[in-house]
Amino acid sequence: MNEEHKSAQVPYFVHEGEMCRAERTQKRLWVVIIILIIALIGTNAGWIIYESQFEDIYVTQETDKGYNSFVGNDGDIYNGQNTSGD
Repeated sequence: MNEEHKSAQVPYFVHEGEMCRAERTQKRLWVVIIILIIALIGTNAGWIIYESQFEDIYVTQETDKGYNSFVGNDGDIYNGQNTSGD
């Protein structure tokens, strides 16, 4: 047989040691995955709770000439569009 096709011989206890190390690494990775999923659910729940504190208010106004303006809570003047078609 050729030197290129020979496989390396690894002692059994070395192989078992590597398998134990790989199992410990896999357990740690599962713990990290579970923690990340819990954190994702927690942050999404936090944003839902935060956003549900606010109320959406829709204001409708009508005018004879079709121009609609109002002053907002922050003191800014908002001008609407001409809706009468003039």
